[in-house]
Amino acid sequence: MRRWFTSSALRPLWLLVMLVLLWDLGIRLFKVPPYLIPTPLSVARQLVVEWPMLWRETLPTLYATLGGFALSALVGVPIAMWIAYSRLVESFVYPLLVFSQSIPKVAIAPLFVVWFGFGIVPKVIAAFLLGFFPVVVATVQGFKSVEADVIDLARSMGANPLEVFLKFRLPTALPSIFSGLKVSVTLAVVGAVVGEFVGSNSGIGYVLQKANGTFDLPLMFAALVILSMVGVLLFLAIELIERWLMPWHASQRIDVQLAA
Repeated sequence: MRRWFTSSALRPLWLLVMLVLLWDLGIRLFKVPPYLIPTPLSVARQLVVEWPMLWRETLPTLYATLGGFALSALVGVPIAMWIAYSRLVESFVYPLLVFSQSIPKVAIAPLFVVWFGFGIVPKVIAAFLLGFFPVVVATVQGFKSVEADVIDLARSMGANPLEVFLKFRLPTALPSIFSGLKVSVTLAVVGAVVGEFVGSNSGIGYVLQKANGTFDLPLMFAALVILSMVGVLLFLAIELIERWLMPWHASQRIDVQLAA
């Protein structure tokens, strides 16, 4: 039992249980009406009863999220490398990227519906726009953090540009790249839902809109729980890939020492 309560993997679960208990206790103590905040039991009941529908509507949101995240990685990393290796490109492109992030995505999402219709494409673009910037910023920072003395030493020992990139630049930048990817994948979920808010007849965003229109708060909270689970699972998937690709990194060694 002591291992169960002290396990680092289960600590988030215990915190979640405590928050749910406090949620239920607060509703009972302050007598909050159900049309303002539903009880945890009613949300859990809605999750069970509406699970087939929620699972069916989760798939379009998941597809749009994965599509937008994949575009963020495939486009963001090369552009970040381009910016990191060229001061001229950085002076032209970087300010435009920062400027593009100041535009609210909710304001321009209707344009994507006008241009691309009501399919999955507007949702993917909205997810891409939200997840793209963290990948670029983190990757630029990662490639710029390579010590110049290390590169000079590698070149003096006869390393060609490809070897310098694969053995020095890329390993140094990988932690920052994965930090950007982990932020990007959670923002991609938000972007997909934003796209569904604007124009869609499927997805968790559509469920949220429908529940809001009928004041079905338990269904709304159940949909939010599903969205949170999707974000957490995608975040953990990126983290597992990071651990697999970077067992040599200091953060992984610290985890091993703590586990021992």
